[in-house]
Amino acid sequence: MEKKEIIPRGKEIVGKVIAARMSRTVTVEWERRHYINKYERYERKRSRVKAHNPDSVGAKKGDTVTIHETRPLSKTKHFIVTKIIARGGV
Repeated sequence: MEKKEIIPRGKEIVGKVIAARMSRTVTVEWERRHYINKYERYERKRSRVKAHNPDSVGAKKGDTVTIHETRPLSKTKHFIVTKIIARGGV
């Protein structure tokens, strides 16, 4: 059986790796602002996704990374780490 190539498409997000305990998988979190009409103000929210961490990239906990949307790789993984922007010290 031939391996399919993982092609990035769709959204590109910059976030921070908060967990790298799984094999070739990292959890990436980023902060976003959500507007509340009633109070005419913004609140801070966080989003978390699991992303495929290829051996060629090798992101670790604390790193700031760029992730791209891709085809579903598993039940929970729909993103792939494409680039490390900054190394974090943990």
